[in-house]
Amino acid sequence: MKYFHYNDEDSITCLLCKHYCTLKEGRAGICGINYNIDSELVNKTYSHPSAINIDPIEKKPLYHFLPASTSLSIGTVGCNLRCPFCQNYSISQTTEVDESIVYTPEDIVNLALENKCESISYTYNEPAIWYPYAKDIGVLAKEKGLKNIFVSSGYESKEVLEELPSWLDAANIDLKSFSHDYYKKVLKADLDGVLESLIGFSKSKIWLEITTLLIPEVNDSSQEIEKMAEFIVTKLGRDVPWHFSAFHPDYKMDVTPPTSMATMQRAKEIAKSFGIKYVYLGNIANDGSTYCPKCQTKLVSREGYKAKILNLQDSKCTNCGELIAGVWR
Repeated sequence: MKYFHYNDEDSITCLLCKHYCTLKEGRAGICGINYNIDSELVNKTYSHPSAINIDPIEKKPLYHFLPASTSLSIGTVGCNLRCPFCQNYSISQTTEVDESIVYTPEDIVNLALENKCESISYTYNEPAIWYPYAKDIGVLAKEKGLKNIFVSSGYESKEVLEELPSWLDAANIDLKSFSHDYYKKVLKADLDGVLESLIGFSKSKIWLEITTLLIPEVNDSSQEIEKMAEFIVTKLGRDVPWHFSAFHPDYKMDVTPPTSMATMQRAKEIAKSFGIKYVYLGNIANDGSTYCPKCQTKLVSREGYKAKILNLQDSKCTNCGELIAGVWR
């Protein structure tokens, strides 16, 4: 599939993300890495990753997808959002591609297999903007029995969203705020577009988890958390795990204080009060274990990023038989 369409002899429209940038000859889109070159969409980061690491799956974070496994994580440069709190800004907010670093899709899959990873994660920067590279890796990975994971802002185009279920197995999507103004003015995106993507993921066979970075005096009010919780319950379902992540000063928000434990606990209580079954706190010392929502038996123990399945068999709690949503093997 070509991820663009022709407008006229001078421009094309990129179909990778919801910005749908119109690109004139020689020009790049908002992401800074997809160009119109000779009336073709050319991705400058193809085969040129900026970061490759072996991570515990819990670091994505994914808590209900192959716990205690490892994932080969890969990212490039560039982004289609402008988050002032980005923790990976050194790669996401640059468009400088190191063409001396070359990893073909075959190289990446072989690396995952050699290191006994069960999955490949497309992460660190927005994978939608380097989707052709990610997909070529993912299709090969699937043939070799590996799972594929997106860690994303949820700003994929309609065209990409329709294609993802053919090769993607899981996704953790950021719900950064429930303010249209904040998304538009600060993040340079559209909240409705993210919500549409979340609904699309939830209706597909792709396993979905959500992360919200709680930032003091930005998105941590009880009212905003309640709006997010109501959306998750009514549009996505109570079984979708929700991760609240603590903010730490970084990038353009280096004088904003870190998120307090009291704020994190309040957010968890609000989410639970709406009936969301699986709520987790990240970037802060706490119990990250998974408990049965019916009988409270500890199902998966977690200490930091170390996980161990305890009382879970055939996706059910061994104590009471409650079905626990997730992909456990």
